[in-house]
Amino acid sequence: MKTFGQVLRDAQKRAGLTQREPAARLKREDGRPVDPPYLNAVEHDHRYPPEDFTIEQMAKIVGISADVLYFHANRQPPDVKTEADLERVEAAYRAFRKALGVKLPIGKRK
Repeated sequence: MKTFGQVLRDAQKRAGLTQREPAARLKREDGRPVDPPYLNAVEHDHRYPPEDFTIEQMAKIVGISADVLYFHANRQPPDVKTEADLERVEAAYRAFRKALGVKLPIGKRK
């Protein structure tokens, strides 16, 4: 599976953007700009994926769904972060596996 940095870098290339172009448009939540060396470190997986605020901007700039970036950051999008009972969590993962065409491990099949 690709890493967060690989997915971001691939999307940026598909969008025809240099590394400096997204960095020039990105802002942190406190308004500070994101510099190209930071973005380079993220793209090469030398830094953890950024905060949700920055992920949302990155997705718009490179033209992919923020959900894809959240998935590769091993995080849930803010609108999905909620208290859920075990059955709902299990049902969500079953639907996710089905959508991906992945079978449940044998011990977890019902």
